[in-house]
Amino acid sequence: MTGKPGMTKQESRGLKQRRDAEHSIRPAVDIFENQAGIVLRADMPGVAREHLNMRVDHDTLSIEGEISISMPEGMEPIHADVRATHYRRSFLLSRELDSGRIDASLKDGVLTVRIPKLAEHQPRKIEIRTA
Repeated sequence: MTGKPGMTKQESRGLKQRRDAEHSIRPAVDIFENQAGIVLRADMPGVAREHLNMRVDHDTLSIEGEISISMPEGMEPIHADVRATHYRRSFLLSRELDSGRIDASLKDGVLTVRIPKLAEHQPRKIEIRTA
């Protein structure tokens, strides 16, 4: 158990999450909406695809990534401007979005996430017939 004696499991879990959040970097994110859905772009420099984790739990999208700093052989770091090496951010998703069809890509340290709207929430053209 990570909490203090007498704490419930839920209180202990909340304490651990707050500690983890304090040691995490909150990536800068731009969010755009278009007719098809939402596009989210998160700056996550230093994170390789294999160290990136995204998940949807009910209506919450969570993004986590580990910075991997490789050192040349025979060298050791003596200073780093980055104190935390873990990115973490979460978002509450609208019920208009189709979380089962989320698409994500990582390029040049930018994570791009596309979340489409459910078909019934996308605009559609109505064809007009002649009578």
